Amino acid sequence: MTSNFPTSHPQRRLPRLLSSLILGAIASGLTTTLLAPPSHANPGQDAPEELQQLLQSIDETATQGDIDALMRFYSDSFRHYDGLSRENLQASLEQLWERFPNLSYNTEILSWEQTANGYEVETKTTIVGLQSRDFANSELRATVRSRQVYENDQIVSQEILEEEIRILSGENPPNVRVNLPLEISPNTRYHFDLIVEEPLGNDLILGAALQEPVSSQTHLNPSSLELQPLNAGGLFKVGEVENGEGDYWVSGAIVRRGGIAIISRRMRVN
Repeated sequence: MTSNFPTSHPQRRLPRLLSSLILGAIASGLTTTLLAPPSHANPGQDAPEELQQLLQSIDETATQGDIDALMRFYSDSFRHYDGLSRENLQASLEQLWERFPNLSYNTEILSWEQTANGYEVETKTTIVGLQSRDFANSELRATVRSRQVYENDQIVSQEILEEEIRILSGENPPNVRVNLPLEISPNTRYHFDLIVEEPLGNDLILGAALQEPVSSQTHLNPSSLELQPLNAGGLFKVGEVENGEGDYWVSGAIVRRGGIAIISRRMRVN
């Protein structure tokens, strides 16, 4: 990000729990404004029964936290557009489930198309979990939109189209509205705002922002957020991608008396 993002010494450090650690292969997301399904795709409500049952089985297995059973739904030649291998994906899921051991998954089929060997499917998954290893009295809520290819009842490839994760912690976490573009052009400045929507009174708030490219390395090695005092109203930053096209995570945190809100979204540079 540009120099408008904080670079001074941290007031406090928080672990960043990225949405990259969410089970993307059964996921889909926020809206359909960024990448709409092809005009020839079939609507989700008309999906074949066998396809609906397959995704329901994946949801149930993920909710149970059975990693061995879940990985049987992935082909040995599984390809992830973020650069993850089948082994990398398993490792990232194990990290997520260690931190949030009671996640529940609910997937909706948005569109589908039959291929020569199976199906190409766009889905939306909501993932919810209470309590974590890192934060007491916490809630994780994530929404992801993705496109998968299924062959022989296994996932052979997957691309994340949109995603957001929110972690709220404490008795009084801030209610935050996010302003971030879904897609920008290279070398273009953008605004990333986390706006606190309730009066803060005399409360001091801290915040931080972070941008980094999506890759197999950032999937498995999450960074930290460095907090600094903020003016009342929230976090208002200007960023710029200087490393070329691709997907980036833009993450932020707001800390107030009695609560924390951590938010991470995917932004595409194209």
